[in-house]
Amino acid sequence: MPFKKRHLAHLYGLAQSTVSRIFIPWINFIYLKFSHISIWPSKAVVMETMPADFKEKFPSTRVIIDCTEVRCEMPSSLLLNSELFSSYKSHVTLKALVGIAPSGAITFVSQLYTGSISDREIVIRSGFLSQKLEDGDTVMADKGFQIEDLLPLGVKLNIPPFLGGDSQMSAEDVIRTQQIASVRIHVERAINRIKNFRIWEGVLPLSLFGVVNQMWSVCAFLCNCQDPLISV
Repeated sequence: MPFKKRHLAHLYGLAQSTVSRIFIPWINFIYLKFSHISIWPSKAVVMETMPADFKEKFPSTRVIIDCTEVRCEMPSSLLLNSELFSSYKSHVTLKALVGIAPSGAITFVSQLYTGSISDREIVIRSGFLSQKLEDGDTVMADKGFQIEDLLPLGVKLNIPPFLGGDSQMSAEDVIRTQQIASVRIHVERAINRIKNFRIWEGVLPLSLFGVVNQMWSVCAFLCNCQDPLISV
């Protein structure tokens, strides 16, 4: 990010401090404007925009969720460093929960949490469970999301089957795993769209922690202004 500030400052003949003074208020302004827009669609809209693959195999899917992490600068505080450290990335990170509709539209985006947080804990703390999930809905996720007991009554969790005590999966479980993977990949594509904004390249400096949630939310909202992720 410091290089990008220098680059922008050079392009426009400004001081780096001026670039910061322009960037931060505008990010906050855009965030405040976008925060008034509800991105969680009604069940009718989800059904109306559902692609054929979902209608055929997973017609009750309301949302597909996954977590993602962005690398950040290592703090001097050992306590904060341990909270930010992600064993998955072997680096200090910030972690977010993202949800999409079967159509590919981003319908839920959490704030960023310290990288050590578990998938289950981020579901609890992010506000995802406060979204309007209805009887008969299904939440699709990776097998790391052990959250079935957290979901509202009548809402099911659809994750790939576990191997369990068997040495290999049954043919039915293999097919089911492949089917879930073939549609769940769209949430990874949606997350990549957010992270494709150049602001997330490299390591996020600690100096931006004050506006990092605003940056993350604005990038997610802007992704919904792009061409559809999936052709219906």
